Amino acid sequence: MLEKLKGGEVMSPKPNAVAILRGFIGGALGILTLLVITQWGGTLAIMAPFGATCVLLFAAPKSPLAQPRSVIGGHFISSFIGVLFINLFSNGIIPIALAAGTSIALMQLLRVVHAPAGANPILIMMSGITNYSFLITPVLIGSVLLVMVALIVNNIGIEARWPNYWLGYHFDMGKRIKKSKKE
Repeated sequence: MLEKLKGGEVMSPKPNAVAILRGFIGGALGILTLLVITQWGGTLAIMAPFGATCVLLFAAPKSPLAQPRSVIGGHFISSFIGVLFINLFSNGIIPIALAAGTSIALMQLLRVVHAPAGANPILIMMSGITNYSFLITPVLIGSVLLVMVALIVNNIGIEARWPNYWLGYHFDMGKRIKKSKKE
C-alpha cells in the first residue's frame, strides 16, 4: 500500500520563457476582459473559478480539461446543478456535497470535465444563488469570453495551435475528418 503513495512518475519539465509569458499574458488578459465587461457592461461576467480556468487555458492548454467544450460545458453543467440543487434542497451540507458529486459525474458522463467547474455548485449554494439567470451571466458569458481570449493568446506564434478539438472531432475546411482519440 505504501508503495503506491511514493508515486512513480517524473515531474514535468520546467516551461520555457514563452510558455510562462503566455500564461501570464493569457491569465491577466482573460481576467481583465471579464472585469472590464463586468464594470463597463453592468453585467456580472466573473466568478472565482474562472481564475482556475485561466490556469488550465494558459498554462496547460493541451490538457483535455482546457478544451473549449470542457471549459464551457463543464462550467454550465456544474452551475446548473448548483442552482437546481439549491432550489430543490436548500443549501445544507448534504445537498452541497451531493451537488458537487453530481456535477463531477455529469461532467464525466457528458465528457466535459473541467476541474475549476467543480467549485461552481459549492460557490452557488454557499452564496445562496437561486436565479437561473446566473447560468447566462456570469457562467456562459464568462466561459465563452475566456475561450475567445484563449483562441487569440494560445495561437500566437508559428508553432502555436489551440484548441486540440472543439466537439471531439478534428475539422478541416468545415469537414469532419477524424474522430479525436481522446473522445
